[in-house]
Amino acid sequence: MKSTLVFGVVLFGLASLFANAAALPAENTELIPRLDSRGTSKLSAFCAKHGNTPGTRQCWTPGFTAETDTTTSWPKTGVIRNYDFHIQNTTCSPDGSNPRVCILINGQIRPPTIVANWGDTIRVTVHNELQSNGTSIHWHGLRMLNNNLNDGVNGITECALAPGDSKTYEFTCTEYGTTWFHSHFGAQMADGLVGTIQINGPATADYDVDLGVMPISDWFYTTAFQTSAIAMQNGQKNLLPPFADNILVNGTAKNAQGGGAWNRVTIEKGKKYRLRLVNTASDANMIVSLDGHPFLVIANDFVAIEPYRTTHLQIAIGQRYDVVITADQLASNYWFRAQANSLCSSSSAREGRAIFNYQGQPVADPTSTAESIPFTECGDPITTPKVPIDVESRTFQSQAKDLPVMFGPVKANHNTLLWTINGTSMAVDHGHPTFDYIAKGINIPKSYNVVRVPLPSKMVYWIIQQDPHAIPIDHPIHPHGHDFFLLGKGKGQFDPERDFGQLKFMNPTRRDVAILPASGWLAIAYPADNPGVWLMHCHIVS
Repeated sequence: MKSTLVFGVVLFGLASLFANAAALPAENTELIPRLDSRGTSKLSAFCAKHGNTPGTRQCWTPGFTAETDTTTSWPKTGVIRNYDFHIQNTTCSPDGSNPRVCILINGQIRPPTIVANWGDTIRVTVHNELQSNGTSIHWHGLRMLNNNLNDGVNGITECALAPGDSKTYEFTCTEYGTTWFHSHFGAQMADGLVGTIQINGPATADYDVDLGVMPISDWFYTTAFQTSAIAMQNGQKNLLPPFADNILVNGTAKNAQGGGAWNRVTIEKGKKYRLRLVNTASDANMIVSLDGHPFLVIANDFVAIEPYRTTHLQIAIGQRYDVVITADQLASNYWFRAQANSLCSSSSAREGRAIFNYQGQPVADPTSTAESIPFTECGDPITTPKVPIDVESRTFQSQAKDLPVMFGPVKANHNTLLWTINGTSMAVDHGHPTFDYIAKGINIPKSYNVVRVPLPSKMVYWIIQQDPHAIPIDHPIHPHGHDFFLLGKGKGQFDPERDFGQLKFMNPTRRDVAILPASGWLAIAYPADNPGVWLMHCHIVS
């Protein structure tokens, strides 16, 4: 564990397993920080006088601002935030339709958000009260620096938590921003085993009120097991998985018969509001908007960015965006809309909605009209991180011809559709997690599909390439334990001579989920600075 970083990778969808892309030899140079230290000192001095207020959100605690590099520095608060989760079988009906079997935390489809400050420690004790299933909880996007055993991935970092057992997860909030947690056992998250996390810290734009986290999810009237079975049957016939029956906004929606309820948010005219958006869906990329109110985007995933304005956002499964909304329109009611982007993922029978109600106005279904949103592409926006970091390009260019790898579907026993990389799907013995092999120095079985990456602090480049003969599906790719630099993406096969020039190495977008284009390629880089065995996977579940 002192000198090796190991990746093993799985695709949730279609009861399938997805293997890791091949890694290039380690880069010999370190990250190149480009922060203007004089500007940072000026901000630190300013913040020391003013602190974090509605007009000084770039400030945090002494010595920490929105210009602090969270990969190397974070507050040491000494504060521990304790939570207790009881995982239970129950029934639920979040949109007022016929109740179905659900797996919930403390009996709630929308459990309270875990709230902490940057630098705090979060401690969560999980009690498995399911009758016949194991479980685990993964803390999505959290770096878990030198803390691999708390990543919460059964078969990789731990055995599944058996019925009747309890486990305590503990980790430090080295990043700030918005994220979520979910089961990594089968498709339990599609049955409701998810929740949200808010880590308070500085921001790159001012606001008056933090509205908290608003998760957005697809919802199926069949259980995850039933939906997966239908998806596998459809796959044998080259058909798409079933569409969702509804979209939940903050855990609620109305059904086609008018039952259920819209989520309601009250805002006051003239104030600015921070809203934390998370796509917690199992199979749908979302496009979200608020009628008449553009978004000022201030963060993607756990990365503070230079603010930019947009009328709508596409959010892939697992991604997060923090936005600021100004309540400057005629005092009334306005629709917040969440639509499944069928161009990039499965669709939904209904649009998700919420009501933003101006304080003092009677609550009613809005008459506001939707923004004109072009459903023409599936890519992630190219954002500019607030803390600039460049990536060395020389080694990438000299070895680019060795980069491309393929993944695509193959038929296995019983005509089950498996997604693979290099023709191999990952299959692990859940009673013998990958970490167990590493800790004991035992050879890891080939079926675990592990890629070893040398440590410490070297830059690793991957090109993830979809097989041109595979079903053309966009895949939200997510590695655990690391943010990555999004160097570029494109359609077709990656050509190092043709495509190298379009890659971005000067302060590229950083995040922990990015879309691999259908029948295309995705180029990422990351520093191998966090020892452990880390999963990388597509975040499609159903």
